[in-house]
Amino acid sequence: MQYIAMKTHDIRTNLATEQYLMNSGKVSVPFMLFYIEEPCIIVGRNQNTLEEINEDYCREHHITITRRLSGGGAMYQDLGNLCFSFIVPAKDQRFGDFGKLAAPIVDALHEMGVTGAEVNGRNDLTVDGKKFSGNAMYTRDGKTFSHGTLMFDVDTSDVANALHVPKDKIESKGIKSVRSRVTNLKPYLKPEYQDLTTEGFRDELTKRVLGVTTMAEAETHEYQLDDEDRAAIKAIEDDLYRNWDWVYGKSPEFTVQKRKHFTNGTIDARFQVDNGRISEVKLYGDFFGTADVAQLEESLKGLPYTGDVLEEVLTNIDLNSYFAGIAQDDVVELLAN
Repeated sequence: MQYIAMKTHDIRTNLATEQYLMNSGKVSVPFMLFYIEEPCIIVGRNQNTLEEINEDYCREHHITITRRLSGGGAMYQDLGNLCFSFIVPAKDQRFGDFGKLAAPIVDALHEMGVTGAEVNGRNDLTVDGKKFSGNAMYTRDGKTFSHGTLMFDVDTSDVANALHVPKDKIESKGIKSVRSRVTNLKPYLKPEYQDLTTEGFRDELTKRVLGVTTMAEAETHEYQLDDEDRAAIKAIEDDLYRNWDWVYGKSPEFTVQKRKHFTNGTIDARFQVDNGRISEVKLYGDFFGTADVAQLEESLKGLPYTGDVLEEVLTNIDLNSYFAGIAQDDVVELLAN
């Protein structure tokens, strides 16, 4: 398996690199990436950015904000966090099965002393009931990437201060605060790993996932970016991850809001209704899906805003492709009633 350990600490460059390598055809799959970021927040594809972040705090502390291609919730990262990503053939990966792709990382953590590490919930990795990793997935053109965070030595006060977590989501997990939900991995590692830097932690994981004993052996598997790669990555970064419209988006004033938290994600629907018809609709949330939710939004525009019409239309759409793991009837009930 080839891999790349990104040299830059800019989340926008790293996400653009991940996207480019998935789609370029220049690397064979499976493929692995590791990257480390300066302070940043990455919101999920379908989230309302301004409702997920503490904008003033982020501005004052120079925290970069961007949006990723995959669904799921907002994630805070700093130089104490390690990101990993696996790119695999979509035919070999059931969408939403994070446990399978995260298994090599979990196994490596067990070897390093974090014996209680496990997949928990739909997309979290936890130890002692506390989250140290959030994961997200995206599928396109026969390939799937699954990327996740590993809180190695993160400033957890910034996690709480930089992120706004909706009250219903916190209560659904039976917890009191964002900070009480998360933990760093460093205290759980064996004594011989306590002095590792984030880069050193990355290297130890790399060796274990590749099944080698030295970084010299590992580096024979490393993909080297060339000038063509860098130019293509820069274009993606400028077009998407540094683009205000992509990161924040433009939203009209909505007249109707319907929101519900399900086990497999929150759906937050906003409708603009004019003269009894839906003129605009936006579906926010931390849900996952193989299809672009914008297609569903377009299919609802122009419809009379009545329960009967919405129910009839929605019942004939494969809603699981947009909201993976959430029952069709539950989505229909939320949006049509």
